Amino acid sequence: MENTVRTRFAPSPTGYMHVGNLRTALYTYLQAKHSGGTFILRIEDTDQGRYVEGATDVIYDTLRATGLNWDEGPDIGGPVGPYIQSQRMGMFRQYAEQLVAEGKAYYCFCTPERLEELHASQKAAGEVSHYDGHCRDLSPEEVKAKLDAGTPYVIRQKIPREGITSFDDLVYGHIEVENAELDDQILIKTDGMPTYNFANVVDDHLMGITHVIRGSEYLSSTPKYNLLYQAFGWEIPTYIHCPPVMKDAQNKLSKRNGDASYQDLVAKGYLPAAVLNYLLLLGWAPEGEQEIFSLDEMIQIWDPTRVSKSPAIFDPLKLRAINAAYIRALPAEEFRRLADPFIDSAVHVDIDRDLLCANLQPRCEVLEDIPPQLDFFDAVVPFDAELYRNKKQKTTPESALEALDALLPLLENQTDWNRDAIFDACRQKAEELGKKNGWLLYPLGIALSGKSRTPGGGTDLAAMLGREETLRRLHAAVDTLRAN
Repeated sequence: MENTVRTRFAPSPTGYMHVGNLRTALYTYLQAKHSGGTFILRIEDTDQGRYVEGATDVIYDTLRATGLNWDEGPDIGGPVGPYIQSQRMGMFRQYAEQLVAEGKAYYCFCTPERLEELHASQKAAGEVSHYDGHCRDLSPEEVKAKLDAGTPYVIRQKIPREGITSFDDLVYGHIEVENAELDDQILIKTDGMPTYNFANVVDDHLMGITHVIRGSEYLSSTPKYNLLYQAFGWEIPTYIHCPPVMKDAQNKLSKRNGDASYQDLVAKGYLPAAVLNYLLLLGWAPEGEQEIFSLDEMIQIWDPTRVSKSPAIFDPLKLRAINAAYIRALPAEEFRRLADPFIDSAVHVDIDRDLLCANLQPRCEVLEDIPPQLDFFDAVVPFDAELYRNKKQKTTPESALEALDALLPLLENQTDWNRDAIFDACRQKAEELGKKNGWLLYPLGIALSGKSRTPGGGTDLAAMLGREETLRRLHAAVDTLRAN
């Protein structure tokens, strides 16, 4: 494992993939792959209170769908497994006990009641809440007596009370913290389970992790992590702390507040590759103007020093624009495959879907845009005759009746029912009448749909609907216009 970059994505199975989590996974993956290293998936499931059934599969499915395939992990194994934290529980106590034996950690027998009183008094005095070291200097005899008596305890890290702990972060630079400001954090809880911070450090060391990529909210914990590494004599990894993903200048993105998860975005019709591309740019800037990158291109251009320190504002319009670029670049058959479920939700009659998709693809930014555009296929949307009036096309309800009267016999005699043949026949008719195409075709689109904006013009709609339905709708439109 020497000289090889090894990174890990270590999510908790809590039910969904927050876009901030997926961004961390992406950056972690890119850091490994850019250097020809190893990307590890570790599931941190020790917080059983937040565990959600099936959430591990959500993690697997999300990473696979976005192409972030791991080299070692719970389902494929590897040399440093197991890769599920709850299956590693037996090993942490021995490391904590080692620190106790070396005087770098200690047993704390303080009751919850004492700690509550301590924190209440500190709060009342306007002080920062922290442990006061009450059990830090108990004599070996006192410790033994309490252990023999079965007194509940935790194991705390013995933080130096003087001096400075410093570290370098590739994003935030050199950071120094006074040790006096650090709390004697708990390593092993009363139930014998390790705390998140302790398990994290031990697991990262045992798995040979060289680069730790995580949110900037962990910056304040990093000195404690480093003191643990130093206490064990382990090599400290390279840190890359990323800015938070914000909804706006004041609020973080939060599932609790109804903000989109990766699953929500995909359900709305955002493409996995487009979401990943957007997340790359959410707090990271490439050189040059290019914004659309394949995963292979992301690997080539990745540079962690280009991660911003500033919070990244989630911009739905930017995401839509990137998604639109991906949709337009899809092969026609792939767009049809992705669009079909959205079409199914709005259209329950037989239409020419290939032609519909050919019209939708250049007009669609997100797949959920599709159903509202198709509400006329099952039945014409009720409309007022004034909809036929259009200054640009120089049409009125009266001219529309004239146009539809001319179109009806033409289309009744049309044997070749495809878009180009229908358009050619209509163009010739407009020429014959001395009119512009729009004068004839705008009323056709209105009569067939009841809408001024549709995915395709009048001849496209006729081809999609088929000859029989087109003629039925035209007869109905003419009857309505005459009745007015």
